[in-house]
Amino acid sequence: MQTMAQLLASQPFLTGMRAAHLERMSFYAHRSVFRPGMRIFNEGGRANRYWIIREGAVDLDTTVPGRGTVAVETLGPGAVLGWSWMFPPHTWHFGAVATQPTLTIEFTAPEVLRLCEGDPELGYELTRRFMAVVVERLQTTRSRLIAEGFPTSA
Repeated sequence: MQTMAQLLASQPFLTGMRAAHLERMSFYAHRSVFRPGMRIFNEGGRANRYWIIREGAVDLDTTVPGRGTVAVETLGPGAVLGWSWMFPPHTWHFGAVATQPTLTIEFTAPEVLRLCEGDPELGYELTRRFMAVVVERLQTTRSRLIAEGFPTSA
């Protein structure tokens, strides 16, 4: 069985990170499982975790006035779930629900954030990677809302 640091090193999101950083992050990571239909978090809730999806699928959703909850993106293996923990006020900008049996690596975000604050190189590396996720998610959401006929602004 792989150690957590070895498992982290095999994840596309973490490719190229220093082994020492992965080892330090591994102390705040564990394997977790979500059943189909299980809500992982709610939009507006407290963001204190993040996940790397190893197997399965998770729908990101948002509440649209007059329409209720709308799925905006489906995440699969290799995707990162959750970036709101990095930025105050540390609340989820989307909701998430597993749509298949889903295996993940779950991180305890406050501890990872403390690692980042104590190690600017690690902090920069994770921030850079998470910002790419943020940009991609916002673009995907915008495209989905346009396709659904909702007006958006740039």
